[in-house]
Amino acid sequence: MSFIWVNFMDALEAIHTRRSIRKFEPREVPDELVQKILEAAMNAPSAGNQQPWHFIVIRDKETLKQIPKFSPYASMAPNAALAILVCGDTKLETHKGFWVQDCSAAIQNLLLAAHAVRVGAVWTAAHPWQDRVDGYRKLLGIPENVIPLGLIPIGHPAQKAGRAERFKKERIHEGKW
Repeated sequence: MSFIWVNFMDALEAIHTRRSIRKFEPREVPDELVQKILEAAMNAPSAGNQQPWHFIVIRDKETLKQIPKFSPYASMAPNAALAILVCGDTKLETHKGFWVQDCSAAIQNLLLAAHAVRVGAVWTAAHPWQDRVDGYRKLLGIPENVIPLGLIPIGHPAQKAGRAERFKKERIHEGKW
């Protein structure tokens, strides 16, 4: 299937209208869209351009059904078309300790790209909860040097989500506190 990429969402519009989607329609997400989403994730900034991330694309429904057993806030995973587990590889770090920030930036890009191509997604945490990290390691055969940061279930939204105004002037400090 080929897509014509027109009418992409403006970046600021995507930022202001992206919401966590936890309910999905039972439809597949085409590989071409997943590729675009992963390309955006890998274009995130990282400390010293170290890019310490790995992405595990999970489409198998039986695997997705296992995830809520150890990651309770990922209860929507079995109903998603797929999920992407974003992991940090400590062997790829050239700036120790920054893998969490780097992979968080990749997740934010991933979420915005998913929204821009009109699919829904939600960020569910793995790290720093050891039981979740261990659960993903066991389920997916992840090596010790690779740490699961977050699982992103993705699918066609089965819920409406609109723009929310979150700007709070009182949280802005000019020059000093």
